[in-house]
Amino acid sequence: MAVKQDMPSPPPPGGLRSHRIQVSPALPGALGFSLFAIGIGSLLLGYYNLVKWKRERRCLQIEELETLQAESDRRTLRLLRGNLGEEAKIMKDVPGWKVGESVFHTDRWVPPTPEELFYLRPLSELHNEKFGLQWYV
Repeated sequence: MAVKQDMPSPPPPGGLRSHRIQVSPALPGALGFSLFAIGIGSLLLGYYNLVKWKRERRCLQIEELETLQAESDRRTLRLLRGNLGEEAKIMKDVPGWKVGESVFHTDRWVPPTPEELFYLRPLSELHNEKFGLQWYV
């Protein structure tokens, strides 16, 4: 069976009619420049809001970190106060013993290590302080 190929229809007699393309005149004013200016303005407004939001977020983070540090400092001082009371009870019979005397030869504050804070407490509390939830894994 022979394959018949479709062909375009022949042009009408006298040829195709001509089309007139009408170009509309440009809109008055600088529409492109005004759209560009609006885009740049909205971009700058967005950047301003982003910077302002990041500054507020940074202030809140600093405040939260200071709060956490204050809670940690209060807990440390509470443990040190308890340790000094226990040390006074234990070493009351030792002549020349000064309760709370620093082992460091400095006047600056040296943060105590977990071993110093928890030496009178059960070992499990020291492990929980040092390792947290990693101890159970």
